[in-house]
Order: sequence, then structure tokens, then C-alpha cells
Amino acid sequence: MQQSEFINIVMPFRDKLFRMAKRLLVSTEEAEDATQEVLLKLWTNSNSMEKYRNVEAFAMTMTKNYCLDRLKSKQASNLKLVHSNYKDENVSLQKKVEVDDSLDWMNKIMNTLPEQQRMVLQLRDVEQYEYDEIAKMLDMNPTAIRVALSRARKTVREQLIKKHNYGIS
Repeated sequence: MQQSEFINIVMPFRDKLFRMAKRLLVSTEEAEDATQEVLLKLWTNSNSMEKYRNVEAFAMTMTKNYCLDRLKSKQASNLKLVHSNYKDENVSLQKKVEVDDSLDWMNKIMNTLPEQQRMVLQLRDVEQYEYDEIAKMLDMNPTAIRVALSRARKTVREQLIKKHNYGIS
């Protein structure tokens, strides 16, 4: 496979790979490293990519597995928590603080979810994958995906309601 073919196939979903890695590893630097490793592995094996019907799903699975391996390794104890700064110069300071607070709360809530629920929620609601694609990536039954997603959404909803109603009787 030529470089231009590889770029045309892989680069459209590069950001999805990064977001998946970021959700699992938390650290932006670790997520960038993971994404680069997966892209390098894809490039190294680009001649055999034609055998995969859905290269994107294959790459997402590779990213998930790589990140989980990183978390299980000894180096996982050295991972740093780094918060992302979302910048938009046209937004008022108050609005920026509110958005940052909401994003921070969503990340905290999502990080409290069991791993399976967190992955399903990320893939379905953030990355917008279909149930059958998620089933292939996570090697799960579509019914189990719906159950995990429902439970994850319910937990997130309850935690957000609890946060917003704090101190109000």
C-alpha cells in the first residue's frame, strides 16, 4: 500500500483513535504516544490491511488493546493526570469556566464507571459508532452493549442530577 492510500484510509479516524486513548489513559501525552504507536503498527502492516473489512474498527480495537496493556504494565503507575484545556477565544470567561467545569465533571463521572460501561459510552455517545460496530470492537453481544450503555447513561444522569441539586432541598 502506498503512503497516500494509507493516509486517505487512516487519517480520517485518527482523532477517534486519540479520543479513545485519552479516555482510557487520561494523560494527553500518553494518549498521543498510544495513537502514534497504533498508527505506526498500521503503517508497518499496511500491506495486509486489505484483508480487514473495516480498518477503522480494527484500528479502534488495536487502540483499546494497546491502552489496556499500557494500563496493566508497570509503567501505568507512572501515568500523570493532565487536564485538557479547551480554548475558544470568543467565549466569555464565565461561559468558559462553566464549560470546563461541565467537561471536568463528565470526565470524573465517566472515569468512575466500570471499564466496560465507560468504553461502550465512549464508543456510542462520543464516537457515534453503531451497535454492531461496537459489538465487533469489544467482542460483545449487541444486547449486552445496550444494557451496559443504559446503565452507564443512568449512572451519569444520576450523578449529574446529584451534582446540580447539591444543597437544594
